Formats: sequence, C-alpha cells, structure tokens
Amino acid sequence: MRFHALRHGHATIGGEEGVPLKVMSERLGHSSIRITADTYSQVTAATDRAAAAQIAAAIDGQLP
Repeated sequence: MRFHALRHGHATIGGEEGVPLKVMSERLGHSSIRITADTYSQVTAATDRAAAAQIAAAIDGQLP
C-alpha cells in the first residue's frame, strides 16, 4: 500500500468515526476542508447502508 493511500484511508475512517472535517483537514495538512472532503474522504459501503437506513426510518416516520 502506498503512503498516499493511507492518507485517504485516514480521512475516510476519521469521517466514519465522527471526527470533525476541520480536524481531519488540519491533521492532513490541508489548507481547506474542501480538499479533505472532495478528494480524500470516500463513502464506504457501510456508510452508504447507514445513510439508507436513516432515510428509510425518516420515511417510515420513526425520526422526529
């Protein structure tokens, strides 16, 4: 695995664990959170499934 790929993984895992985007951006040395969000953060299958479940719950009226 290349070092650069580890940086992408770091940003993705941080996002999944709720680390604020600004914190991840500073940890990676980016000048803007936009770089972190648009280039480094990825949507994983687990995150996508969680989003689908959250939206389904809202449609079913389970969320306020």
